[in-house]
Amino acid sequence: MATNRPSVAGAKYGTNLQKAALAVGAVFLLVGILGFIPGITTGYDTMTFAGHDSEALLLGVFRVSILHNLVHLAFGIAGIAMARTFSGARAYLIGGGVIYLLLFIYGLLIDHHSTANFVPLNTADNWLHLVLGAGMIALGALLSRDDTGVRTTPGRTTPPAA
Repeated sequence: MATNRPSVAGAKYGTNLQKAALAVGAVFLLVGILGFIPGITTGYDTMTFAGHDSEALLLGVFRVSILHNLVHLAFGIAGIAMARTFSGARAYLIGGGVIYLLLFIYGLLIDHHSTANFVPLNTADNWLHLVLGAGMIALGALLSRDDTGVRTTPGRTTPPAA
């Protein structure tokens, strides 16, 4: 059974699962910061706090708002913090992946020109959310198992005896 202790004595990010959660969290943190940088975010002067009328595009592709960027920052901080433990890293990757799959479905169901699009989202965001959700769940599930398919326990290097 996984514990909340770091997986390797003295190491904050000892397992591949923890390293993956740390990397994903760092990317989200970076994306949140980049969303506030004019030039990297086109239409920066049209950015609103929230709502479908924000025309700002991160990398000229992904629609963002101040709220959207703040969510990326918070998600990144959460990933970095949760990566300190094996169980936290798994929860972050799998739980975060589920959140992104739900956001993908939400983006498909709403009218992008309505007030329901408060994040805001566009088609590129929707597809990215699908890839992120599936990728995070896959990382969380696959990296919490060793190469024999047995779920690993922090600190254990071999599967338990049968």
